[in-house]
Amino acid sequence: MVPAQHFLFGAEGDTPNNPRLPLVLYPKAVDTARSADPAALFEGLFEKNGWGWGWRNGIFGFRHYHPSGHEVLGIAAGRAEVEFGGSIGRKFELGPGDVAVLPAGMGHMKLSSSRDLLVVGAYPPRTDASHARPGDLATDEALKRIARVPIPDKDPVYGRDGPLIRLWSA
Repeated sequence: MVPAQHFLFGAEGDTPNNPRLPLVLYPKAVDTARSADPAALFEGLFEKNGWGWGWRNGIFGFRHYHPSGHEVLGIAAGRAEVEFGGSIGRKFELGPGDVAVLPAGMGHMKLSSSRDLLVVGAYPPRTDASHARPGDLATDEALKRIARVPIPDKDPVYGRDGPLIRLWSA
């Protein structure tokens, strides 16, 4: 189990972030080096831990957030510089094997990437994957939606006993 890094960001303008749940990063959580299909490794892992509605693609190059659902992003190939937390947040360089777990409301956007970037995303049950851009929703409405999103039963990487569950249930 790789150590979890976690970061809590306050509201930023029209990007609500999440007032109580931190962004969780697992650097090099998945060994993609010897796999012919590294995206399949993430898909299998996320599905095993109950995170579904998976997709393969990249990360939007505009700031957005999911007001009604948490999201996990696994970097299957390539590199990306990603901003989490809006303009007051932080920029992170993500590469193969890295996993980012975003709580509902966490602003994020791709700043730059390699041409071969491949991301696998997924969502826990009882959530809505729709996204909003800053200003799409009034802040109070966004915060109401965020507060209604349940804590997932399992960490998308480590299952029931994963660090995410402890961090988000504290």
